Amino acid sequence: MANVDVLSIDGSKVSSIELSDAVFGIEPNQHALFEAVTLQRASLRQGNHKVKNRSEVRGGGRKPFRQKGTGNARQGTIRAPHMVGGGVVFGPTPRSHSFKMPRKMRRLALRSALSARVNEEVLTVVDDFKLEAPKTKELVSILGKLGADKKALIVLEDRNEAVEKSANNLQGVRVITATGLNVLDILSADRVIFTEGAIKKAEEVLG
Repeated sequence: MANVDVLSIDGSKVSSIELSDAVFGIEPNQHALFEAVTLQRASLRQGNHKVKNRSEVRGGGRKPFRQKGTGNARQGTIRAPHMVGGGVVFGPTPRSHSFKMPRKMRRLALRSALSARVNEEVLTVVDDFKLEAPKTKELVSILGKLGADKKALIVLEDRNEAVEKSANNLQGVRVITATGLNVLDILSADRVIFTEGAIKKAEEVLG
């Protein structure tokens, strides 16, 4: 088991914690990570792209010219796909881009992401992460002491409205609970900050 220092929010060491090898110490599965990130990005797509087919474009209620005698190929409507201004064949229509992954594969991807961040030494554990009131300046100061100056992911055991509101004005800082862990957020952050309670909850769910 890997030993990690537990810090207070002012950056000083308080104690240490042993991370479960089953969750934070596996060999990252690159294929599972790829599938999980692709799934999340696909699910975020609006899927509202739309073109008109020949039944939806305006006009075309009559033949553009008579059938015979003009020397041209016969035409039934100016809205046929090969005509200028006509409908589009097999164009995009509104749809959901999301797809599903097996439950075991989703869990493998989460464990792989967490293990990768431990290997890269960008996972920080704090004893607690609470603010008395929403104060963005105070949160910025805390993140600076914890070495999270850029993109940071804060994982709490339970929701904390003061922390969430303080992070709303900070681009690149995201606050989630242990039950909301996802691969994209974990891999996107430059620093992943767990509370001690969130570590235990993640190990219970994923172990």
